[in-house]
Amino acid sequence: MGVSIYQVDAFTGQPYKGNPAAVCLLDGARDEAWMQAVANEMNLSETAFLTPEQDGYRLRWFTPKTEVKLCGHATLASAHVLYTEKLLPLNKEARFFTLSGLLTAGYHQDTGLIELNFPVTPVVSCEPPAGLIEALKIEPLFIGRGDDDYLIEVATEEEVRAASPDFDRLVQVACRGVIVTASSTAKEYDFISRFFAPAEGINEDPVTGSAHCRLTPYWQAKLKKNEFIAYQASKRGGFLQVAAAGDRVRIGGKAVTVLKGELLD
Repeated sequence: MGVSIYQVDAFTGQPYKGNPAAVCLLDGARDEAWMQAVANEMNLSETAFLTPEQDGYRLRWFTPKTEVKLCGHATLASAHVLYTEKLLPLNKEARFFTLSGLLTAGYHQDTGLIELNFPVTPVVSCEPPAGLIEALKIEPLFIGRGDDDYLIEVATEEEVRAASPDFDRLVQVACRGVIVTASSTAKEYDFISRFFAPAEGINEDPVTGSAHCRLTPYWQAKLKKNEFIAYQASKRGGFLQVAAAGDRVRIGGKAVTVLKGELLD
């Protein structure tokens, strides 16, 4: 038999919105070259690989170009597959062993949200590396770095939406990705963002859960509150419910399966 594979749109309740991820259910370990080849074949921002382990699952994420150490939307997609395929009861926590340690997810039956528990990544003010601002073509209010991402605040939501980076220049900046963000005057959400990661093979990621490990503590300090509705303003777009919880961030969202199949390898 082949490998069961699913395509799931994460951080949305509607098909063909949010961020698509592939989820592969494995019955045993596979080598990295095979996983990278599958991720390249899927050609999505992330492909997740789940292997049963102890009281949970080993979870690894690959872009078409490389393995990454943390991915929110593909974790949400993975939990969604476990719950909807009845591999895990709705009242049981999903446990994932990853390069970023133990991550968990829980299903809220009252709202239909899946909530992820991720580590906080503080953002520290810094000087921009050579070429960053020129590549983004924006006027920053704040420039900071959280682990391997830069976070740039601009003055208005409109500037976030209008950002049009020079990706040939941005790919030369040494980082995983760049978050551009602003507070929102809209009633539907508290802040808005976009995420650019050409070095990872993704010019713009549609909805990025891991970026909100940086955005949540940043906006917590600025807006003096702990819980937020966030909107990522890519072409597909997606909503996240996020909350600061000490050294953790709770990231909630919905997901929709749009494809089921089998890899015939």
